[in-house]
Amino acid sequence: MSSVSSNIDIREIKKKYLGRIKYILKEEKKQKIMENELCESYSKRIGFSEEIFHCDICNMTFPEKDDLTTHKRIHTGEKPYHCDICGKSFAHVTTLNNHIHIRSLEKQYQCDNCGKSFSRAITLTNHKRIHTGEKPYHCDVCGKSFSGAANLSKHKRIHTGEKPYHCDICGKSFSETNKLTSHMHIHTGEKPYPCEICGKSFSDPGNLTKHKHIHTGEKPYDCDICGKSFFQRRQLTEHKYIHTGEKPCHCEICGKSFTRNGSLTNHIRLHTGEKPFHCDICGKSFCQRSHLTRHLFVHTEE
Repeated sequence: MSSVSSNIDIREIKKKYLGRIKYILKEEKKQKIMENELCESYSKRIGFSEEIFHCDICNMTFPEKDDLTTHKRIHTGEKPYHCDICGKSFAHVTTLNNHIHIRSLEKQYQCDNCGKSFSRAITLTNHKRIHTGEKPYHCDVCGKSFSGAANLSKHKRIHTGEKPYHCDICGKSFSETNKLTSHMHIHTGEKPYPCEICGKSFSDPGNLTKHKHIHTGEKPYDCDICGKSFFQRRQLTEHKYIHTGEKPCHCEICGKSFTRNGSLTNHIRLHTGEKPFHCDICGKSFCQRSHLTRHLFVHTEE
């Protein structure tokens, strides 16, 4: 009898044990389903999906829509994050935060040549190349050298023709984001850079810098051949063609060459018949501003 009872006890233990295992497996299965549902719910909430997002301008792909939105600012030039201290704008919030951090740092790195101070050692290193003339970054296409890596990157777009920054109003493209920003002022009419001396305003900070040389008389660009000085770097570049005999600006219609881009523009108007300079007194039009200026003397003598 005891053996029969013992067998029953073993069967009962096995039954309970198997029942417990089935219960555990059932609970684990339920837990797995709940976890999957939670993951799916969370993925939907944060906008995650297996969809790939494509840039319709350069065809780059991104796993998330936010990454695509951030990337597109390269093309549009949009800079939605603004520094409340200096007004400078940025495409990424991380770049703005880095800018604010840099502004908060003490400018402990001083140039021993001119005394200018910087908050980062690398910025001082790059600045010193202005004094030393060092240009360690070389273009592997034309051999031209640059003091900074960023300047080399911009230069390379001359060879590739790449213009990744697009105006969403007129569609015009630019090789540099700052050129797009200045261009946008044409559409808005904004001239945010005023001259503190005469009050004249400019849409581009570079034009303001050039304008200030009129007041200071400074001519910082010197010809190393004849010593003549100029207000603008462009004027020096064009002047050097006198020494080299180079005429890099070519008319695609007749093949005539010029040392200055402005001279080429005036020449092309002979082919197109364009006369954009108009006399407000008699309505006569001219292809060059200098021709209009000479014409105006006719009215002053009357």
